Amino acid sequence: MSKNKESLLIKILQVLGAHPNKSFNYKQIAAKLEFDSEAVRKQIQKDLKKLLKSNKIEETSRGKYRIKAKKIYVGVIDMTNNGSGFAIVDGLENDIFIPNYRLNKALHGDLVEVEIIKQKPGKRPEGEVVKIIERAKIHFTGIVKMFRNYAFVDPDDVKMYKEIFVSKDHFNGAEDGQKVVVEIYDWPEKVGSPIGKIIKVLGQPGDHEVEIHAILDEYDLPYEFDPEVQAFADNLPKQISKEEIKKRRDMRHVTTFTIDPVDAKDFDDALSIQKLDNGHYEIGIHIADVSHYLQPDTILDKEAYNRATSVYLVDRVVPMLPEVLSNELCSLRPHEDKLTYSAVFEMDENGKVYKEWYGRTVTHSDRRFTYEQAQEIIEGADGDFKDDILLLDKIAKKLRQQRFKHGALSFDRVEVRFKVDDKGNPVEVYFKESKDANKLIEEFMLLANRKVAEFVTKKLPPKDKTFVYRVHDEPAPDKLQDLNNIVQKFGYKLDLKSRKSIIKSINHLLEEIQDKPEKNMLETLTIRSMSKAVYTTDNRGHYGLAFDYYTHFTSPIRRYPDVMVHRLLQNYLDKKSSPDKEACEKKCIHSTNMEIQASSAERDSIKYMQAKYIEHFKDTPFEGVITGVTEWGIYVELTANKVEGLVRRTEMRDDYYYYDEDQYAMIGEITGKKYQLGDIVVVKVKKTNPEKKQIDFEMLYDTDEDQDNIEIKNNTVSKLPKPKRRQYNRKKK
Repeated sequence: MSKNKESLLIKILQVLGAHPNKSFNYKQIAAKLEFDSEAVRKQIQKDLKKLLKSNKIEETSRGKYRIKAKKIYVGVIDMTNNGSGFAIVDGLENDIFIPNYRLNKALHGDLVEVEIIKQKPGKRPEGEVVKIIERAKIHFTGIVKMFRNYAFVDPDDVKMYKEIFVSKDHFNGAEDGQKVVVEIYDWPEKVGSPIGKIIKVLGQPGDHEVEIHAILDEYDLPYEFDPEVQAFADNLPKQISKEEIKKRRDMRHVTTFTIDPVDAKDFDDALSIQKLDNGHYEIGIHIADVSHYLQPDTILDKEAYNRATSVYLVDRVVPMLPEVLSNELCSLRPHEDKLTYSAVFEMDENGKVYKEWYGRTVTHSDRRFTYEQAQEIIEGADGDFKDDILLLDKIAKKLRQQRFKHGALSFDRVEVRFKVDDKGNPVEVYFKESKDANKLIEEFMLLANRKVAEFVTKKLPPKDKTFVYRVHDEPAPDKLQDLNNIVQKFGYKLDLKSRKSIIKSINHLLEEIQDKPEKNMLETLTIRSMSKAVYTTDNRGHYGLAFDYYTHFTSPIRRYPDVMVHRLLQNYLDKKSSPDKEACEKKCIHSTNMEIQASSAERDSIKYMQAKYIEHFKDTPFEGVITGVTEWGIYVELTANKVEGLVRRTEMRDDYYYYDEDQYAMIGEITGKKYQLGDIVVVKVKKTNPEKKQIDFEMLYDTDEDQDNIEIKNNTVSKLPKPKRRQYNRKKK
């Protein structure tokens, strides 16, 4: 096309675009453009037909045209590992696929405006980013590659599809091959890579401390306290004054103890118990009174709010509060008087609550139990406070039973843990089990959280008051249907007719898959089908727990919303007016976002440690279960240690495999061999990259006529007759 013709097309679009609600014929357009030549008018007619065919304009009546209105959606970009993305838009049934060349510089997590370019019936819509509203992040960790007068930083984040250009004057002392933190500050229109500056040099890749700090930096999570904050915390009074004790309910005489993990350093909750004359029991749930030390608008309070949560990585805790608070002043250590905020209930052995009281207390822990020690007593061993622990266990089991009767979901996921050597290297993988002692504490914390929210909302004036809730919305119907489609492939079924039937069938599913290879995968998929729990001032109940009222009251050492709850509860007990709801909601949103950041860092630290651990087992065959199938490969989780890695489709060389989205399967075009979700396979570790948290597996399938299959035995590979592939399309009995 000549430049003149091209410019005429543009001029036509400009005329129509200037009057988006009006229609014009070719003569009117020619008049607007001040053309009176018959040849130009004919060209305008031709161009209008081209524009109509290319879907840029629409014909409103015979011979009259107007610009086609663009449907713009606002969504969040979710990048895939292969450089394409999806725009997740609230209210749209399907995410909008964004090919790499239509991202227009959008990055993972960015809030964007998207226009749908193509949409065919039954297919996922395809779109293009037309505007970046807000960047999700501008800081990235990665390895710097130096050239003469410039450098590129290769980001650790596999969802960051571009290297970041750094000019020589922004090296900040970094050397070739080092791990750094880079900040993007510009991305000009016709430049292929974003432009950044190195703001921190972390050290050598592969060093354990460097990699852990890189994870924290990746999510903008601070791992040190500023000297001013630390000094403020260090200067807090260490002794409890008699005047302070007089303001509180003194419960130091009541039998009180803590039950925590063996390696815990901060004990933020304790239980007390005493029998009453009427045969009932007074059970106290005592929580560290962090709000006494964390006064609003102080430098310490601002730091705690900014962090909003403690971060639990594989080998350390990055606390929300300085250790002088989290491990000393606020920690309910044995044989020490402590300031607490308490929920005290009069209960019977069946868990029925007759009376409730909330307020500031002073308590004294008589004993610190580990979960293991308490579990031994529950299982029959002798020990301190045996009768008290057994009674609390009995009541906890009643409370748990009642929860499930009212429709609570029964998730009991396996948690991966690592034993590390003195250099931080993983030497063993083990799984954290939740036994009766864990569930005992869990039930009483759930009771306190539920009853506090109910008490504030229903029983304290004013009627319309600001409060912080932990809400969990009902899952979206389309996500439940997708989950049902998957579980049916394994012989299970969900009943989606009503809320009651959904809960019942999900719990039945979770029971049925115990000790099955597909257990971890289906539990994960079930959790992903649920809505995400958030903090908000609008109470919508907690779907997963089946509570109409729920908050977070029990962990103020590690969660800022719990501090907010303590302050609000005391505010209403003191009969003060309701604080500003909008300001409180802003803090809730921040706390939810920081929780998401912390969870992402925690997951990355686990993936990093898994990659470090499994790299010592290269060429060793492992049994695993297929946990995901995508167009770029198959995800396999190893049965022995829950390590997950990717078998890349391009590396499956015994056939040409294609991805069948409807069957969640990878299928060989020639052989018809099928790999589906839940199939048991045998793989070996091919490649690891701990810095990028990546593990590549190789599928051990037929490679020639002499090797039909493999056997895992003493870490060696043996030739065996080819067994039938294990299928999970069995019928339910």
